[in-house]
Amino acid sequence: MRRPTVLPSSSYETRRERLRQVEKLTAIDVVNIITDFSKLIIPNRDYLNELDGKLGDADFGTSISGGFSAVEKIIPELGLVTSGMALGKTGITLVKSMGGASGPLFGTIFMKAGKELGNKSDIGVQELASMFSASLAGVKALGKSNAGDKTLIDALEPATMALVAAAAKGSSLKAALSEAYAAAAQGVEDTKKMIANRGRAHYVGERGLGHQDPGATAIQMLFQVFADYVK
Repeated sequence: MRRPTVLPSSSYETRRERLRQVEKLTAIDVVNIITDFSKLIIPNRDYLNELDGKLGDADFGTSISGGFSAVEKIIPELGLVTSGMALGKTGITLVKSMGGASGPLFGTIFMKAGKELGNKSDIGVQELASMFSASLAGVKALGKSNAGDKTLIDALEPATMALVAAAAKGSSLKAALSEAYAAAAQGVEDTKKMIANRGRAHYVGERGLGHQDPGATAIQMLFQVFADYVK
């Protein structure tokens, strides 16, 4: 199976020196992360479509890459607002530009995170834990799904729980995001053992065994960007 396109590490070099001594993400960092995620998602359109073709309509990659192509167009606007507003505008753009059920779900992740952050100017481990906890609750309520249903939740929930645990033990930003990414990656691997209970994959039944969920894969990519950004 085709492996995902990897965002070159060189794109982070200009930021690393400052981040070595920083335990908080600023509004500029949030826009950079959104930009980096867009640059990772869009080239992986065909890979995500291939994954979706095993379980659904083979159009998830087209949908999410289209959503983040629209997000790329508003990046200049995002640089003029607070972190919370940048996340919220990203979510709204995804809802408007992505097709199918995945648009509202991925839009909710960003909108709920932005709402939870509010007017806070800096984002540390505690804020990340709170933001993604709000995102997780929002996605669960909207999709009426839980972990084990073979959806994006199977990567989002373990990553969020890793952030919550990291906040509780006072982990550094780098360690917390590394643990969250590892948890998301394991969550994606676990979806290969699941029979879907929601979405188009539900109709595939046992034929979906051995295939990873594309939505969960996109969540893994999101945490990959976060972790690489502060690495």
